[in-house]
Amino acid sequence: LVWDEGVLYMLNEMKKNGNLPEDLTFKVSIFAGHGSAAGAKVLQDLGAGTFNPIADISPASLAAIRRTVNLPMDIHIQYWDAGGGFNRIYETPDIARVSSPCYFKMEPGPGLGMYSPWGMSEDALADLARLKIRIVRNIVEIIFETYPDIKLSEQGPDDLRIPKPERKKGERRNG
Repeated sequence: LVWDEGVLYMLNEMKKNGNLPEDLTFKVSIFAGHGSAAGAKVLQDLGAGTFNPIADISPASLAAIRRTVNLPMDIHIQYWDAGGGFNRIYETPDIARVSSPCYFKMEPGPGLGMYSPWGMSEDALADLARLKIRIVRNIVEIIFETYPDIKLSEQGPDDLRIPKPERKKGERRNG
């Protein structure tokens, strides 16, 4: 996760020089503040593999970005506690239509405190997980009601950047 264009440039140069794994993907954070097609093009040219545009970006701006770059985008749909509060669930059909390939992101919970051992109880965390799953199901239903022919990704598609376990020196990764 990269937060700055200079850092993205430096990391990509390190990758080109063999100092970082060639299959390493750089994701540009929402906190880098990109919300234009020109900004997305700069990120792609600097070596970004995916990016999170600003949270309140319009569907029209997302469409302009999609016409300009082929990077997958991670688009925040709900961001209550840590991000000031917004809900874009009812925009998801149009967001998916104009910006695919894209992935929807939801804030995980109360200000991200759930990631710490002192954050939430296990019961509260389980309740929150069930709520988030219910919301995701509702989003899928809303999208299919609006655009029945839209394609949803299977679990674990190739362009979804999931960290891989570290390789031991000399070990080769299949695929």
